Amino acid sequence: MTPLSALLQATSVEPLPEEAATTAAELAADPGVAGGAAAAAGNHLDIVQLILHASIPVQFVMVLLLVASIASWVIIFRKRSLLSRAEDESDRFEERFWSGAELSKLYAGAQGRGRDSGGLEAIFESGFREFNRIRERRGVDSRIQLEGAQRAMRVTTSRELDGLERNLEFLANVGSISPYVGLFGTVWGIMISFQGLANVKEATIASVAPGISEALIATAMGLFAAIPAVWAYNRFATKVERIATRYDAFAEEFSSILQRQSHLDE
Repeated sequence: MTPLSALLQATSVEPLPEEAATTAAELAADPGVAGGAAAAAGNHLDIVQLILHASIPVQFVMVLLLVASIASWVIIFRKRSLLSRAEDESDRFEERFWSGAELSKLYAGAQGRGRDSGGLEAIFESGFREFNRIRERRGVDSRIQLEGAQRAMRVTTSRELDGLERNLEFLANVGSISPYVGLFGTVWGIMISFQGLANVKEATIASVAPGISEALIATAMGLFAAIPAVWAYNRFATKVERIATRYDAFAEEFSSILQRQSHLDE
């Protein structure tokens, strides 16, 4: 017997433990398990590291988009509170106005609140004040009284709506410009990534993937800033339009009341 044969016979083969055998069988049956685990370990996305390793222009774009997003959310919360308060104040004043209260008492209450009055109450106060001021003049017909009151109410309505619409243009600008700003950062980052391949003899996906990932974050941040801004602008613009219609309708109805009042005075 040759020494090699004797060595093979002398070597004892011990079976694998039951758990190890089961694991090996599962890996053999499903080869994607091992590959998936390796891919998961190698393809972990670290957003912070990608941002920190991005080029200076791309980082500047990201900071700009972050500031725009924070400012948009501040405006969204403030505008939501402002419009809700305007609607609530209009509801309360209309309830008092149409409950049959005397115009003089409503006017005294509006004057007592001063600058705190707004919305329909401010429109009523300005129109009734101008109506009384012109009515105190002798020899002035009812048409001039009514025109003066209507003019005062239009001015107050414009001022109230201007306050409700303030900063809406900022949301519109963020919603329309942010995707393009993010796209600029992406294009710049991809350009830098491909520029770095000039000194590489063999270009692979692995060599450009980190730079492209850094660049694409700029586009993601642009969308993150734009989507809430567009949604909020459309919602708030619709609310302001409804409030404006409500103000105009009240001014017309109050003008009719003042017209009847002027005819009674004559």
